[in-house]
Amino acid sequence: MAFGKVRVAEEVTVLETKEEYSLARLVNIMAELRAEDGCPWDRKQTHKSLRPYLVEEAYEAIQAIDDMDDKALCEELGDVLLQVVFHSEVADERGKFNITHVLKGIIEKMVRRHPHVFGDAEAKDSEAVLVNWERIKQKEHAEDSIGKEVDSILGNVPKVMPALMRAIKVQSKASRVGFDWPDIEGPLSKVDEEYAELREARKAGDIDAIEEEIGDVLFALVNVSRFLKVDPEIALGKAVDKFISRFRYIEREARKNRRQLEDMTLEDMDALWEKSKEAEVL
Repeated sequence: MAFGKVRVAEEVTVLETKEEYSLARLVNIMAELRAEDGCPWDRKQTHKSLRPYLVEEAYEAIQAIDDMDDKALCEELGDVLLQVVFHSEVADERGKFNITHVLKGIIEKMVRRHPHVFGDAEAKDSEAVLVNWERIKQKEHAEDSIGKEVDSILGNVPKVMPALMRAIKVQSKASRVGFDWPDIEGPLSKVDEEYAELREARKAGDIDAIEEEIGDVLFALVNVSRFLKVDPEIALGKAVDKFISRFRYIEREARKNRRQLEDMTLEDMDALWEKSKEAEVL
């Protein structure tokens, strides 16, 4: 199989480039597992039953990236690829599509949406690339929607995405067609506005309004993070990690003094919390 320009890690051996390690081999293995005399567990899986594994494997790959663990990332990407092949095999059995259709679709999409590489278009920077990408995408959707009710440019943002990721996705998409603040002052002012409304809702004791305003505050903060080019999911993840680290410090110190957290006052725990911050600096 010829791939054209391929970068290969130095440690990859000749053996690992043979057919036994090809995508075709993996597809054949999955077909064998799904055959009548194959694996009982694999045979009974459906798109719906496999859904949690696709999410789980993606998160494990992300963890490997965050850990800067190349060996783990290599393994986890294999697990993600297995899910793609698994779903393709299930769909093939249903007569819907197979792995070739998946490959054909993504190859054509990548060529089509990169006219500045594979065509005559120009894109001076990554922002221009994203604008072109969205424009091409909308054209594709318009062509697919002929005779149908026209959908929103936000219609294909999955509802099952984590809320922070979904928020920044819809904000970015709206921004690419010009619906955005001119500068960071707008989003910052919006945070103040939404926080004031949250305080009013709390004073009124309106639970539904409180929930709505908390959502608005979070959405506004995501907008600020987008302007500052900070991924809110990563930022919140780091904040959670920091909280866990400091709380564990409190637990360790309590154990050293043979004390139970339940028996400590809030002031006691706050004092240890402050010490944990000092320990981070050291």
